Amino acid sequence: MLIKVNADPKFRAEIMWLVDIFRAKIVDISEHSLTIEVTGDPGKMVAVQRNLSKFGIKEIARTGKIALRREKMGASAPFWRFSAASYPDLEETVPDNALAGARKQSVFSEADVSGGGDVYPVESPDGFTINQVLDAHWGVLTDEDTSGHQSHTLSMLVNDSPGVLNLVTGVFARRGYNLQSLAVGHAEVEGLSRITTVVPGTDESISKLVQQLYKLVDMHEVRDLTQLPFAERELMLIKIAVNAAARRDVLDIANIFRAKAVDVSDHTVTLELTGDLDKMVALQRLLEPYGICEVARTGRLALVRESGVDSKYLRGYSLPL
Repeated sequence: MLIKVNADPKFRAEIMWLVDIFRAKIVDISEHSLTIEVTGDPGKMVAVQRNLSKFGIKEIARTGKIALRREKMGASAPFWRFSAASYPDLEETVPDNALAGARKQSVFSEADVSGGGDVYPVESPDGFTINQVLDAHWGVLTDEDTSGHQSHTLSMLVNDSPGVLNLVTGVFARRGYNLQSLAVGHAEVEGLSRITTVVPGTDESISKLVQQLYKLVDMHEVRDLTQLPFAERELMLIKIAVNAAARRDVLDIANIFRAKAVDVSDHTVTLELTGDLDKMVALQRLLEPYGICEVARTGRLALVRESGVDSKYLRGYSLPL
């Protein structure tokens, strides 16, 4: 959950104290507000929200729950179709053709893109393989993309009523958009939900999409955050194949990324990580040589930075020596 609260200077010390108690993180700070990142079970989320409500909650963006099974201590390695080549004692003998196929990273030029800019095939359906589910950068647009498409982050406020999500995603489906990310949760106002999506498209086509979304009866607000300074976060659970020799290495890597070990068994370690997309991709690529068993990721959350700090701009800005 990302939660933006009013932070009057005289109450800021108390807010920071609550942040420490709930093991939350500050992701943005401005003169009159704080944006806080919190992960945990629903009870923790409710407790955080109640304790911060007295200061005034400005915005909330939440994801759904994700889960990975805890492996039992003493059980045999569960990787019957998995090969962790870096560690032979965990390795299963798997024929090359037993898996669904090799990864395919290229965009297929023969795909149908006749939708006037609305249809953008990130990957061809014919080239999809089960391995791509564990690919850290599957479906991500690169800076070298010359088609004019870029990933747009949309934040929507809708009525919290049955069928609303189906209506919203139906607008995307009818216009042929591929949703790269989707996160839904209760908003700061009772009776409203916030939907955060990441969708590829040109500025012109996304502008038309926003107009279509506003035509929905249950839609209250649609904001394209792409050109604004905003904080984005995602939660990932990742289960890695380890033996006694590899466990220390994996935990050291986790400490570098400030990830937390949430489950340990004889053959696996499950880590919890929050951060932006680049952080997720970097950790997953470092852990691939050990063997990734399972990955569960939420959609990306985003709230505008009241401080005005634009991370995207700063990445491309070189400081003088």
